[in-house]
Amino acid sequence: MICNIIDARERKYRWKKINAIIEATWHDNSCQDTDIADSVSADIEVTYEQREGISLMEAVEWAHADPCPVTLYLYDEGKGTT
Repeated sequence: MICNIIDARERKYRWKKINAIIEATWHDNSCQDTDIADSVSADIEVTYEQREGISLMEAVEWAHADPCPVTLYLYDEGKGTT
């Protein structure tokens, strides 16, 4: 379930191929002016996952399908992932 989206793309109108990362939303709890997310049980929590070269729609569907509350990070293709 997507709780937040951070769009770090420089090319904001590119949607056919991007890179995406999801992390558990509670990782954002230390950020300034954030809503506080509860941690969830370890059996459904995602720590970090990434996908490369997917469409924006695929990134949103992938992140939203995760049972853990997640923050979705969007990057230009070729950037942001390891």
